[in-house]
Amino acid sequence: MGLIVRSSDIHAAGVYTTQDIKKGTHIVEYTGPRISRERADELYEGYPYTYLFGLDDGVNIIDGTGIAAFINHSCDANCETDEIDGHVWIIAAENIKAGEELCYDYNLYDGDDDPCICTCGAKNCRGSMYSEDELKRLAKLEKQKKKDEELVAK
Repeated sequence: MGLIVRSSDIHAAGVYTTQDIKKGTHIVEYTGPRISRERADELYEGYPYTYLFGLDDGVNIIDGTGIAAFINHSCDANCETDEIDGHVWIIAAENIKAGEELCYDYNLYDGDDDPCICTCGAKNCRGSMYSEDELKRLAKLEKQKKKDEELVAK
């Protein structure tokens, strides 16, 4: 598969294809050492960017070192991810033309105080790289926090 990393309008560097890719094609595997959530927190505390990919088991994380780690988030993605037998694949969600930037929806799920602002520029942009479900969860927590603060203030 002809892939290159170059400047991106979405964020810093991105991955572009040099050839047409058909929908359903397994484009590239997300590779790197597997580490625990605790180790990831130790390694990247205070870092504004990471190349971490959480696995379905909820325990292990891939610390991305390959070209797939440079694939940017978009709320209107042309790729999706799938974990198959412990391997994470980036798969074409639609036909992709040569020269297009590859992107997938990160659907981040473990929000805290970091807003994870999205800069994808898509018409349907959520404004965040968090999943819709996570944004709802965070909004509910914020609402409860405000209620609790009001009770304390009385």
